[in-house]
Amino acid sequence: MKCLCLVAFLAIVITQSYNDLGVEAASGDGFVSRKGVQFILDGKPFYANGFNAYWLTYEATDPATRFNITYAFQNATSRGLTVARTWGFRDGGYRALQTAPGRYDELTFQGLDFAIAEAKRLGIKMIITFVNNYSDFGGRKQYVEWAKSQGQVANSEDDFYTNPLVKQFFKNHVKTMVDRVNTFTKIAYKDEPTIMAWELMNEPQCKADPSGKTLTAWIGEMATYVKSLDSKHLLSTGLEGFYGDSSPQRKASLNPVAANVLGTDFIANHFFDAIDFASIHSYPDLW
Repeated sequence: MKCLCLVAFLAIVITQSYNDLGVEAASGDGFVSRKGVQFILDGKPFYANGFNAYWLTYEATDPATRFNITYAFQNATSRGLTVARTWGFRDGGYRALQTAPGRYDELTFQGLDFAIAEAKRLGIKMIITFVNNYSDFGGRKQYVEWAKSQGQVANSEDDFYTNPLVKQFFKNHVKTMVDRVNTFTKIAYKDEPTIMAWELMNEPQCKADPSGKTLTAWIGEMATYVKSLDSKHLLSTGLEGFYGDSSPQRKASLNPVAANVLGTDFIANHFFDAIDFASIHSYPDLW
């Protein structure tokens, strides 16, 4: 469900594929990994206790407001929080990160650099999301609009999942993100242990295909691509957690009625070796 302020409870559930692939535990390197159904950090179990802070890059773009990031992280650590989830996108618009396909505003990117550097300094791990399902901060809609401006025929935002040019735009963004070298730490994002995980999208949905098959195919393709570029970090989908056609009884008995047309399938969408864990976004006041 859409929630601009992201006042949401984020539950993290580890998934385990049959052949147990993924980011396996390695002791002492500072990366959060997994061993079976357990997160591991430096050879010991790691328990994620985190918060959403979508605004980090926006605030950190202006050096005059970077103190807000420092204060938020200090406040979090004083309360035992260990993980911050934030946006790795701002597609078009004011203070855009990606101003056009493959074009980036360096000052905004340095804002994300700062947020990661401060998290590193203060002992916070980060989950960074590549794109938004919603039009806020650009999202799928902006990608489709960019493709249409280059002559592509697109009928809806859901063409994000199937249009070859749009998919390439997204892959290019992923590569730019993982290859980015932080201007503060001088470490590439793909080599930065402060980043706990990447998320493919914030709350992906595809109403054009309620079966969930279109979204499942996209997740499989993109998850494999992300891992081909960065095998050190965990990867998740960013799903809200609604059941689909692969779990018909749970779909009928547990889903909010409105969720049955969103084109998601919690089980099938996570059934990939490249997906390491699942997230559940809970908005009980809306359901």
